[in-house]
Amino acid sequence: MSSLSHKNIVVGVTGGIAAYKTPDLVRRLRDNGAAVRVVMTANAEQFITALTLQAVSGHPVHKYLLDADTESGMGHIELARWADGILIAPATADFVARLAHGLADDLLTTLCLATQAPIAVAPAMNQQMWQNATTQNNIELLIQRGVAVFGPADGDQACGEVGPGRMLEPTELVVQMTALFQTGVLAGTKVVVTAGPTHEAIDPVRNITNRSSGKMGYAVALAAVEAGADVVLVSGPTHLPRPDRIRLISVTSALEMYEAVLSEVIDANIFIGVAAVADYRPTEMHNQKIKKQHDRLTLDLIRNPDILASVAELGNAPYTVGFAAETHNVENHAREKLLKKGIDMIAANQVGTTEIGIGSDDNALTIIDRTSTTPLPRAPKNQLARTLILEIATRYRAKSTSKNTRRTHR
Repeated sequence: MSSLSHKNIVVGVTGGIAAYKTPDLVRRLRDNGAAVRVVMTANAEQFITALTLQAVSGHPVHKYLLDADTESGMGHIELARWADGILIAPATADFVARLAHGLADDLLTTLCLATQAPIAVAPAMNQQMWQNATTQNNIELLIQRGVAVFGPADGDQACGEVGPGRMLEPTELVVQMTALFQTGVLAGTKVVVTAGPTHEAIDPVRNITNRSSGKMGYAVALAAVEAGADVVLVSGPTHLPRPDRIRLISVTSALEMYEAVLSEVIDANIFIGVAAVADYRPTEMHNQKIKKQHDRLTLDLIRNPDILASVAELGNAPYTVGFAAETHNVENHAREKLLKKGIDMIAANQVGTTEIGIGSDDNALTIIDRTSTTPLPRAPKNQLARTLILEIATRYRAKSTSKNTRRTHR
């Protein structure tokens, strides 16, 4: 996998001559693992065709705010939710001004207002327009609001002038877009994450398991890597691709996951138990397939070790985060689990619905620790995972600082 694996990037194209570089940008984003959707303004079509951008992105180009076909499929709100990041390249002086002042009169500006994903602009304009006080004020407004500004570069311009205002080259934009996701908030830490279900064997062909897809755990592991951590992912059986930049330990049963986790958390700073671990396993695994002979079959089950509680009980326990999938009284049951297991934080989610949670691409979480409750609204799991990692990093650093302060005063 590459640096932008599993990232959904919306590329916005506005009406500047630098739009001729955008097909190469789209291709390079895809080469680095990103899924790309393109949004064009009306003026952009004066410089490059939608057919070209459709060919390099592999998807129809979005152009209209009010389009019956688009709205019935991926409308501007769905596109805003789909995006992990938005890159406007080229971004003209006009677009910068409209974005800075919150206008929403076309698909691209509306999309930027509707998304929670990070936004970046790659300015491209005449050097006098770039240096104009109004443009600089607009750029400053965008920076204050958290919009990343990539460039511009100095050099020869299409108008024949020389100076700042050239759009950065596609290779540089890919580098900067990749860096947009690298927060560094967990730099220097080791994080152990569990993901997926476990399979508890009944006989050679049957097992006890659950519907966990592993998507949330894998997203959390990837978000921790982006945050700068050294990540170990202990995964039960899933159909997900092997993650990049992560040391993967594949297990099958709860006992195997328990042993792998206890081996890895010895020198870990943070443990995040996302896996849906089976609470019980059969006391006996039959060596041969059980034949259908009777109307009833009784299985004798024994409780599996509690991985979360075992990690929290260690003498030098890492900052320990659990997950609670509940069908009702979500917050109450999650807080009980937090206190009973002695962990630092728990992320609770509602299950039993087909729209979010187990098996879905979306989720919604409620973060609970000893003193606070923080809701994380519904979002794609990869976006939610990045928000969760920031919350974990903040609490982990606060706890570490508190420990060091107490040691200093002894």
